[in-house]
Amino acid sequence: MHNVPTSPSVANRSKLVSVEEAVQLIQDGNTVATGGFVGIGFAEEVAKGLEDYYNRYGSPKNLTLLYAAGQGDGKEKGLNHFAYEGLVSRVIGGHWGLVPKLQKLAIDNKIEAYNFPQGVITHMFRDTAAHKPYTISRVGLSTFVDPRNGGGKINASTTRDLVELTEVAGKEYLLYQTIPVDVAIIRGTTADSHGNITMEKEALTLEALSIATAAKNSGGIVIVQVEQIAELGALNPRHVKIPGIMVDCVVLSRPENHWQTFGTEFDAAFAGQIRVPLTQFSPMPLNERKITARRAASELRINDIVNLGIGSPEGVANVANEENILEYITLTTEPGVIGGVPAGGLDFGAAANTEAIIDQPNQFDFYDGGGLDIAVLGLAQADQYGNVNVSKFGPKLAGAGGFINISQNTKKIVFTGSLTASGLKVAVEDGKLRIVQEGKVKKLIQQVEHVTFSGHHAMQQQQSVLYVTERCVFQLTSKGMELIEIAPGIDVDKDIRGNMDFTPLIREPLQTMDPRIFADDPMGLRSNFLGIPLGDRFTYDSEKSRLYVNFEGLSITDKQQVHEIKDYVEQMVKENGKNTYAIINYDNFNILPDLLNPYMEMVRNLEKNYYKQVTRYSSNSFLRMKLVDVLGDSDARVFDSKTSAENAMSKGR
Repeated sequence: MHNVPTSPSVANRSKLVSVEEAVQLIQDGNTVATGGFVGIGFAEEVAKGLEDYYNRYGSPKNLTLLYAAGQGDGKEKGLNHFAYEGLVSRVIGGHWGLVPKLQKLAIDNKIEAYNFPQGVITHMFRDTAAHKPYTISRVGLSTFVDPRNGGGKINASTTRDLVELTEVAGKEYLLYQTIPVDVAIIRGTTADSHGNITMEKEALTLEALSIATAAKNSGGIVIVQVEQIAELGALNPRHVKIPGIMVDCVVLSRPENHWQTFGTEFDAAFAGQIRVPLTQFSPMPLNERKITARRAASELRINDIVNLGIGSPEGVANVANEENILEYITLTTEPGVIGGVPAGGLDFGAAANTEAIIDQPNQFDFYDGGGLDIAVLGLAQADQYGNVNVSKFGPKLAGAGGFINISQNTKKIVFTGSLTASGLKVAVEDGKLRIVQEGKVKKLIQQVEHVTFSGHHAMQQQQSVLYVTERCVFQLTSKGMELIEIAPGIDVDKDIRGNMDFTPLIREPLQTMDPRIFADDPMGLRSNFLGIPLGDRFTYDSEKSRLYVNFEGLSITDKQQVHEIKDYVEQMVKENGKNTYAIINYDNFNILPDLLNPYMEMVRNLEKNYYKQVTRYSSNSFLRMKLVDVLGDSDARVFDSKTSAENAMSKGR
């Protein structure tokens, strides 16, 4: 047994204690919640202190460890300090890839182990604080987290059901059982003697407040690691992120255990204290990673709100910078970054030149509610049904992280990665792709081991899904994976079919990937954003008898444009010999006020003379409202996506 001191918050007014005094408060069987994202915001001093104490005294024992994001460096740091069979008996985590020592305990059946979506766990902390018995969410349906598919259990030793399936108002939901928190271990920058905590040098604020509130309202204790102490009254109350009433112990860290990230000691740009010139980001070499990043970047649209996953998708930010289009999109990452340029590697989660940093649970509120326009995520393994696995591969347990939250709720998903792995080498020669050495591992297989993303669920949600590799592009259809594009220089049978475990559907005629992807010079995506010729905005689908009009990013500044639009529509309809159905994209559409009346007169004439039915769409809710108002007595049906507009037309609504 270890001696438990009187809580410092009771014994005296100052809450500053040594790390050993703090970890002595942790009792056998406690549930310990930790904050952090990779190395950002992780209390390394306290974690090492707990490890040292356990190795000396053999206690505390049988802890339940609860955490949302991955917290580690893939080797020794972070939650790897907790990886002792006697120290922990159960782990509920959002991401396991950075904690190989905990992974081994789980794979070897030494502990109970669960993997839940990262965003769900951040919300569980809030619901625990509010004494709610469950976190209710649709996130995780049809994946390995669904109780029909295992309920997030990782190994045979894990038998308790912590996830239930329910139905509300005719829709399926998952109930995640909340867990009282006995000990919170979190981090800030500065503390005063009463335990008020600021985070001015932290790259993220994460879910620190939610964890602290969960522990306090569970009757537990809150331990906060900081790098400096301020006098009482010296902290601006608007800068305090965790109030002292929620803090029991403050541990002053040694500098080596309080790096801003596990890769960077301190970068003022990550803390939002300075802005850096984007010219410091070097262009990527023209390899398979840049090819997939370029193809994914070509799916971006002006004013898109974007999430980029770790690994291959990180290259999209570099391409967007090289193409000079960053100002037209907003990059985000799940721990709370909005705007700027996300960092990679052990700095992942941090970003330079951000517009805002919000708490991680709030970011997942935004994501879960459909706030993202597009997400670019990693393609580790996919199958013929469009399912994607990034979470478990035999003895390797990566975990889902925020992947399920993001992929299930974004409007468009682009999965990126090479077609094969382990040894793949490619070269670009004269604008053509050559496979120098094929990878040993096929990534497109008959059936994935772990369903982190469900193709069937995506089809039910009417999501747009692409799978981008260096040599070809697939899209998800109701019948499975369809090959739609091929890189110049690539042979379909030899280079694609021969390196897959299933035969995809093939769209005829098969398109060639944009040749600009395979050139050394920038692709010119900025001109795509800003300068689509008016004539290229009109396309006719003869099979469906539908006219598609793309007014995305169009600004009407003179009356001549109004006349040209009328002429293009008339030409399209006359060429096809009959009236047509029309679907019009009004994303980021602008028109000068004095042109509204002639524009609307033109629209009404087109509807009267040429359209059987017309639907319109825009992802901007304010613009949708304005369009309905402006269109007035015309048949003003304005939807939030192309899919919704097409479905409404199909149903004759």
